[in-house]
Amino acid sequence: MTPTLQIRHEPHRHVETLGPDGALLWRYVYAPATPANEAPRPYAHPVHSLAGDLLTNFRPNDHPWHHGLSLTLTSVNGVNFWGGPTYHAADGYRWRDDHGAQVHRAWRSLTPERLEETLDWCEPKSGRVLLHEQRVLATAVGDGCWTLRWSSGLLNVTGHDLTLGNYHALGGLTGSHYTGLQFRGARDLLDEHGDATIGIAADGGLAGEAAVHGAAGRWLEWSCQHDGSLRRTRIRFEHPDGPLPWFVRAKNPLAAFAFHREQTQPLPAGGLLRLEHRLTFANA
Repeated sequence: MTPTLQIRHEPHRHVETLGPDGALLWRYVYAPATPANEAPRPYAHPVHSLAGDLLTNFRPNDHPWHHGLSLTLTSVNGVNFWGGPTYHAADGYRWRDDHGAQVHRAWRSLTPERLEETLDWCEPKSGRVLLHEQRVLATAVGDGCWTLRWSSGLLNVTGHDLTLGNYHALGGLTGSHYTGLQFRGARDLLDEHGDATIGIAADGGLAGEAAVHGAAGRWLEWSCQHDGSLRRTRIRFEHPDGPLPWFVRAKNPLAAFAFHREQTQPLPAGGLLRLEHRLTFANA
C-alpha cells in the first residue's frame, strides 16, 4: 500500500507537504518576503529527511541569497536571478540594481503528491515579464526515502532572443559556472571525519568536490551525518535527461544542476527551456 501524504496550505504564503506520520517533509514558500537584492523567488525550506533531520539552509550568513532549494538563472539578458552582487569583467563584483524576481501567478494543481503552478520571471523596476514558467513539484515516499521531482518549462515571452549566462561564460570569471536548480545544504553536510561513506560522489566513480565539480554526470550523491541525532542521510541529485556539469561547493554546502557551463545558452523568442530534476532523500 502506498504511504499517504498530507498537505497544509497557508494561502498567499506557503504549502507544506507532510509525511505518512504527519511530520513535515518540506515547506514550499511561494510568496517570499526576501530582500530585492537576493532575487526573490519561491523556495523549499525547510526540507527534512523522513527521520526528521533538517537538510536545507536558508539565507546562510556567507551567502544570504542562497534560499534552501530554489530555481535560479545567473543572468537573463543581464538580469540577475541568482541574487547577491553581480560580476562584470570591467569592475568585478558589485552590488547593482539588476535583480529580477520570480512571481507566483496561480495554482493549477494543489495536492499532497503534486504542486503545479505558473510563475513569471520579471525584470527589476519595470516588472516586464521575460520568462513564463510552468512548474511541477511531485512528491513520493518510498522505503526509507522520499523523492521530489522538480520539472520546469520556461517560455521566452519577450518577442526577442534571450541570452542565459553565468559569470564564467559572460565575463571570464574562473569557476563561476553556477546556475540552475540550487540546493543549499544544512551545515551538517560539511561533516568530514575520515569516514569514506560520508562525502560527495558521482557516476563514473568520481569522489570528492575536486573530482565532481564541473564533471558531466547523470547523478551526484551527498552523504552526511547529523549533529545531535547522529543519523545519516544520503541525498541523490539526478538529471533524468542525461549528463550535465555539476556545480558543487563543499565548504558552503551547495549542489546545483548547472545545465550550461562554458558558453552562454540562447533562448530564442517563443523558445521553451525544459528542466527536469529529481532529488531523493534517503535514510542511510
